[in-house]
Amino acid sequence: MSRKLVRPRDHRMIAGVCAGLARRFGLSAGMVRLIFVLSLILPGTQVLVYLALWIIMPNEDQRQAYAAN
Repeated sequence: MSRKLVRPRDHRMIAGVCAGLARRFGLSAGMVRLIFVLSLILPGTQVLVYLALWIIMPNEDQRQAYAAN
């Protein structure tokens, strides 16, 4: 499994940012999503960071998606 920081084509909910972070750090996508949603309670720039990662993180290549399955 690739440890690159990419937005996977599978297991996306919105943009795949949380799924990509979860895959990169070996966590479950649900846990990363829960942490993000809970972090919205705190003041900060969470939404801006999410949007920036959406723009910066590349989509997973078709060949990588097939190789992972």
